[in-house]
Amino acid sequence: RLEEERRVAEEPPQPEAPPREEPPPADFICPITTELMSDPVMAADGHSYERSAIERWLATKSTSPMTGEALEHSILTPNHALRGRIREWQEAHHC
Repeated sequence: RLEEERRVAEEPPQPEAPPREEPPPADFICPITTELMSDPVMAADGHSYERSAIERWLATKSTSPMTGEALEHSILTPNHALRGRIREWQEAHHC
């Protein structure tokens, strides 16, 4: 038993596993593209989408991608607060 303890003590330490990539928060992901947003905008349904994705959607549809309900209008409002949080997360995670 003593011999086994010596052998364990003499073994070189195992390298640490590389840090796992932390996935971005769900609200940073566009529900249409399922990718991290870089230019989030809010549609009439109150949900945020990547601008280019929702513009393509609205070119042929007048419904919410999230609910399927008719949208009251097609005005897209930049979501500056969300864009700032995404940028902070990217900087903190070296993306």
